Amino acid sequence: MIHVSDIKDLERLTIHKVGNATNEDPLVLSQQPLELTDETIGTLLLSYFIQPFTNNAEYFRFTHEADLHLNEVFKYCSLIFEDKENFQEQSVNIAKHLYKHSTHPKIKGGELYIVHFSKCQVDGEEVEAIGIFKSENRDTYLKVYLSNDNYEVNYDDGININKLDKGCLVFNVEQEEGYKVSIVDSISKQNEAVYWKDAFLQVQRREDSYHQTETMVSICQQFIQKKLPEEFEMNRVDQIELLNKSAAYFKDREEFKLNEFAEEVLGHPDAVDAFKNYREHFREEFKLDVPDEFDISGAAVKKQQRVFKSILKLDRNFHVYIHGNREMIERGYDEERTMHFYKLYFEEEK
Repeated sequence: MIHVSDIKDLERLTIHKVGNATNEDPLVLSQQPLELTDETIGTLLLSYFIQPFTNNAEYFRFTHEADLHLNEVFKYCSLIFEDKENFQEQSVNIAKHLYKHSTHPKIKGGELYIVHFSKCQVDGEEVEAIGIFKSENRDTYLKVYLSNDNYEVNYDDGININKLDKGCLVFNVEQEEGYKVSIVDSISKQNEAVYWKDAFLQVQRREDSYHQTETMVSICQQFIQKKLPEEFEMNRVDQIELLNKSAAYFKDREEFKLNEFAEEVLGHPDAVDAFKNYREHFREEFKLDVPDEFDISGAAVKKQQRVFKSILKLDRNFHVYIHGNREMIERGYDEERTMHFYKLYFEEEK
């Protein structure tokens, strides 16, 4: 969780205009930081910058294939953290670096805001931070105002402060690891948006409890839904029971332990061996570090709850939600109708 305590923490702010280099849009650089004299504008900007990050529990880190110090955004942020007087010069370098990577024909130009926050609280720790934010989309707003005892209507275009297009917060902690970085990208599913995370920032997910939990949840879900049915005879109800037991394990435990999970959730020795082999194959194929034991991230579990689907879909007629005792549902086959059926046992109807 990220929190900026009050407006005084927005210590420095500068704005540049970064166009699309391929389309020959200009790069317009401010010569000095913006002086905020209106407290309301400062408050609105602070909300615009920070609000999208408040429920973001996933962190990244700057990387480079040869040497971390060759990552340009990492280098420019480090120089600002070392001396605040470097702020304006390094903000220009950040803008030039983004302009260099704004080459995809569908990338929109927009205002680039570079901000220095003197006090941020991230995961309970108070640190300084650098914010890099870009607005690409503009909206049209109606202006209703009183003129000569009559109301008039006009319009203007501007930025929707409730929707940040792209953002990055760099926290001044763990510099040697590439800092702790949080990212927002409202159009990250589109190919042209890859430039923000991969080309411009060059970041990777941090190998922390959030990432480890998210990865292991995915492994468990794929193993139960795809791998187990290939090796063992089981129906959809059996799968749902295992998914429910997996979900309960991650929800109720503070720490993941591979052997404990395998024994409590899967139980059968052959299934346990198959799961451990699947985990190893997953680690090797995707080059991921998935340790045998790690702290479970509640935020990651909450985000991944959707993968544990406990819905039994029967043709297009019925959806059965299975949450409890596996013994209360029985599968059969009707010879006369030549159709499968489920028998449900219950004590009361609500």
